[in-house]
Amino acid sequence: MSSAERAADRSPRVSRSRERGMKQAGQMLDAARRLIRYRGDAFTTQELVKEAGVALQTFYRYFATKDELLLTLFGDLVAEGCAEFARQAEDLPDPIARLRFYITSILDSIDAGGDEEAAARFVVSAHWALQRTFPNDMAAAMRPFADLLLTEINAGIEAGLLELDDPENTAWLLNELVRSVHHHYAYAPVRSPATRDQLWEFCRRALGVRA
Repeated sequence: MSSAERAADRSPRVSRSRERGMKQAGQMLDAARRLIRYRGDAFTTQELVKEAGVALQTFYRYFATKDELLLTLFGDLVAEGCAEFARQAEDLPDPIARLRFYITSILDSIDAGGDEEAAARFVVSAHWALQRTFPNDMAAAMRPFADLLLTEINAGIEAGLLELDDPENTAWLLNELVRSVHHHYAYAPVRSPATRDQLWEFCRRALGVRA
């Protein structure tokens, strides 16, 4: 189910016009994407509804607060980014190569420019504000990247390339490390190109992968 469908399902009037509800929810999420390119998450609800071309009361049919909309958008961006990582890694030769790609490429979005960079900066800036209000929802929203890592860790174990007692916890710890470096890198006054290799080298050693 898409985020627009989930938002539409929150409306008490959805049974009468689910298709219209999905369209309106989608309009507001698309408007938020456009606004974050120039404003980050600093836009107001009034600016959002104007950009989306809907009434303020329409916004409150689907989202109780602006933060609820940002949470939905956050989850969409993380899921879309992970799906794109998986697509780009399809032709890599083995689980270790895919792990390296996932771990190092997450920093590339910060340097990408345009919508991709704006989305990456939004994910960083909005994370802790949303974490305080929606801890369980944010854990679910962040899960796709840990799942990418876990899939390749399990594949590496099956192929005899890794020896780990607790793959799921390892994936979680790697996810937290990568997220922390990503957050620092997004607003670092000087970004070193070596950070990607340093991050992978630390993770490689933690996984027990031979150089």
